[in-house]
Amino acid sequence: MNQFDSSPFQKTTLAAATKLLCAGMVVLATVGLSACGDKEKKPGQALVSVNGEEITVLQLNEELQRSGVQASQQEAAKKQLLDALVDRQLLLIEAGKEKIDRDPKVVQAIERAKALIVAQAYIQKRIGTIARPTKEEVADYFNKHPEFFSRRKQFDMRQLIVATKDIDDSLKAAMDASKSLDEVAAYLDSHKVGYARAQLVRSTSELPVDLSAKLQSMNKGQLFIIREGERSMLIAIAEIKDAPVTLEVATQQIEQFLFNKKNKDAADAELARLRAAAKIEYLNKDLAKPAAPAAAGAAPAPAAPAAEAASAGADANARGVAGLK
Repeated sequence: MNQFDSSPFQKTTLAAATKLLCAGMVVLATVGLSACGDKEKKPGQALVSVNGEEITVLQLNEELQRSGVQASQQEAAKKQLLDALVDRQLLLIEAGKEKIDRDPKVVQAIERAKALIVAQAYIQKRIGTIARPTKEEVADYFNKHPEFFSRRKQFDMRQLIVATKDIDDSLKAAMDASKSLDEVAAYLDSHKVGYARAQLVRSTSELPVDLSAKLQSMNKGQLFIIREGERSMLIAIAEIKDAPVTLEVATQQIEQFLFNKKNKDAADAELARLRAAAKIEYLNKDLAKPAAPAAAGAAPAPAAPAAEAASAGADANARGVAGLK
C-alpha cells in the first residue's frame, strides 16, 4: 500500500462562476461598504434604481468583463449579472444601516483587497503587453514534454472515500492484506466505517511528475491512499492506458501556459528588482528564515488561465496540463 498527499482538483464552469457572483456577494460587498449611503451620481447610464441607489451600464460592463463570458453569450448573461448587482446593492444598503463597514475585520478585509488591486495594477502597467508565444515555441514545448502529450498515460482508478480520521493502523493493515478494493470495502462494512464509492480518471498531464511515475510503476489492482484534508481516498488502479495528444489538440493550452509563464517571469523579475533596491528588515527572526523549497519533480505544464496575482499564477503553473482528454 502506498500513501500520497494531494490537493483536490478544482474546476469552475461559467455557470458556477455566475452562481459565485451571488454566493460571494457578502465578501465582494465589503470592498464597497464605505460607499453605502453615498448619494453622488455614479458615472454611466442608470439601468436600475435600488432604494435610490443607481446601478449603471458601466457597472454591468465591468461585471461582464470580469465574468469572462464569451461575446456570443453576453446578451444572455446580462440579465443574470444585473440581478446579481441588484442583490449585491441590497446587501450593501442593509450593511450600511448596520454600520458593518466599521467592523475591524471588515476594514482589514477592505484594506487587503485595496492593496491587492493596486499592486496588481502596478504589475500589469510595469510588465506591459507580453508577446504571445510563437508556433515554434509551442512546438518546442510539445517536443520537450512527451510525458504530457505524445507519451501521455491515462490512469483509470476506483476509490473508496473515507474520513481521514478513520485511517488508522488497523485499516492500513487491512489494505496491505487485501487483494482488491472490494475486500477493503468488506472490512469497512464489518467495522461500521462509513465510505462512498467513486471512479477517478487522471492523466500524466494532470499530475505531478513524481506521482505519475509512481502510479506507472504500480501493478493493476494495487492499493494506495491519497489524503485531502478531512477526507482520504483508498484507491486501486483499474487500468493504465496510452492516451496520446497531438500538437494540434494541445496547441491552445500550451500557448496559454507559455503566455502565463511569460507574465509570471516578468512579474518575478520586477519583484526581484524591487527587493534588491529596497531595505527589508525582518523584525521577527523566525520569519526571516528562508521558505521551504517546493516539492521536487513537479515539472511545469500548461495550466488554467492566468491567475489574478503573481502568487496565484505560480500555483496554477504547478498544477499541470489539466483537461486534455
